[in-house]
Amino acid sequence: MKIALTIVFIVICVALIILVLSQEGKDNNISSTLTGSADSYWSKNKGKSKDAMLAKVTAVLVVLFFVIAILLSSKWV
Repeated sequence: MKIALTIVFIVICVALIILVLSQEGKDNNISSTLTGSADSYWSKNKGKSKDAMLAKVTAVLVVLFFVIAILLSSKWV
């Protein structure tokens, strides 16, 4: 049981790293403001569904990360 949880824990860790690195930062508009490039309505909102999905998946994986970390550190497993 402990080996299986450890493998799942490692997979979740790698998935979290990939998800966090693939998300865009919140300060994207600063660079477009400095360069003077104007974004249309479509270009501003086309990534919101992807960003929202990435945020939800990240939140679920973080909860699983902490639950499995607690389980692995306890004496029950």
